[in-house]
Amino acid sequence: MQLFQRSESENLLPYDGVLLYIPHFLPTEESHRIFGSLMDEIEWKPDEAILYGKHITTKRSVAWYAEKGFSYRYSGTTKTALPWSPLLLELKSKVEGVTKEVFNSCLLNLYHDGSEGMAWHSDDETSLRPNSTIASVSFGAERIFRYKHKKTGEQVELQLEHGSLLLMKDVIQRHWLHSLPKAMKVKRPRINLTFRQFGLI
Repeated sequence: MQLFQRSESENLLPYDGVLLYIPHFLPTEESHRIFGSLMDEIEWKPDEAILYGKHITTKRSVAWYAEKGFSYRYSGTTKTALPWSPLLLELKSKVEGVTKEVFNSCLLNLYHDGSEGMAWHSDDETSLRPNSTIASVSFGAERIFRYKHKKTGEQVELQLEHGSLLLMKDVIQRHWLHSLPKAMKVKRPRINLTFRQFGLI
């Protein structure tokens, strides 16, 4: 396993996809402001999933916003998007300015502390545009994020900092799983925004 802290333009994956990391995407003071606003303004709800026929409610909270009343299905449940808020439109514009991509939806996650994480998975739902870019912005507690190749098992990990931007591009979802492992020593919350390209844009 490799822990990377490289230049912003260098692909962190050895093959089968593109992973770019910009640690200082937003200034610290601006990140503090945005984090507080997201905690207060977003309509957070516990995530729900159907696993092995059982209805599961997670400790992690989620929210989904988009341009239109999209319905987004994953883990056996269907989510309906809320309309963009001014703050999310501000962040979307900043992300699009750096990535030169256009995003039409955003899935937000709130991890209240390090006891909450995310198991191995790929963001390969059929409702997302194939091989599209996902832009992930992190606020709050720093957490380790891991990638594992589906065939070779090779792993890559990096630490996601407050105000950072992570870009997953090309065929990465086809070949790599990713996860947010639990970190019991972390007592502060983390918010993660994933700007996505839903359907045809």
